[in-house]
Amino acid sequence: MQARVGAVMLMLFAGAVFTAVPATAQVVHSVQVGAGFFNPRGLDSRVFGDVLVRNAVGEELPYDPGLSDALLFDMGEFLSGQVSGEWNVAFGNHIEVGAGVGWYSDSVPSVYYDLVDEGGREIVQTLSLRIVPTTAVVRFLPFGRPGDVQPYVGAGFGLFNYRYAEHGEFVDPVTLDIFADEFTATGWAPGGVVLGGVRVPLGGDVFGLTVEGRYQFATGETGGIDAGFLDEKIDLSGGQFNIGLLVRF
Repeated sequence: MQARVGAVMLMLFAGAVFTAVPATAQVVHSVQVGAGFFNPRGLDSRVFGDVLVRNAVGEELPYDPGLSDALLFDMGEFLSGQVSGEWNVAFGNHIEVGAGVGWYSDSVPSVYYDLVDEGGREIVQTLSLRIVPTTAVVRFLPFGRPGDVQPYVGAGFGLFNYRYAEHGEFVDPVTLDIFADEFTATGWAPGGVVLGGVRVPLGGDVFGLTVEGRYQFATGETGGIDAGFLDEKIDLSGGQFNIGLLVRF
């Protein structure tokens, strides 16, 4: 249901943008492809109910209040590479709409902070996150024309396909039994994006270098305890930095 609502909002957003543009404006198409990195939000700024925060903070075990089921992992290791592509339509020199898709995926190792197995060895898991954003954006280019240096700002709407998984060994908090398993949550989440950047011409008005920063806002659902996770949400928000090639035609 959430994905269907998001899809309708995405189409309405794109339709509103096109109808708001004067019919007399000169239309120029372009394609840009790029690569860079995506940095998910840190633990101190993630949404309430986020499963990664719950994993990191933990809860006291029933049999011993001095121990918890917290996992030890570095949130900074989720910073990883991503790729993107976008089709743009410019109406005149100052307004442009674009539709694009990207790809980000990373896996981070973790261990229990307080618990080890009977032999004293770490109990190891892997936490994995994949996000495929599909976005519709509007850019405002206040200065310059194709062939000039063009700074810009923009905003838009997106549907974010996600997959979050935990696999490895886990501890039952009541029996303390160690078991191997994998828990996976997938879905689509609607959200927003803000962006800013600059385009630099490469010898004319056909090719250009793009440097862009984005920030996306979205939250997915894990299914909580029924799906094997310790909380209900997975925050998909974070910042991007991209360098790419633009081709106008």
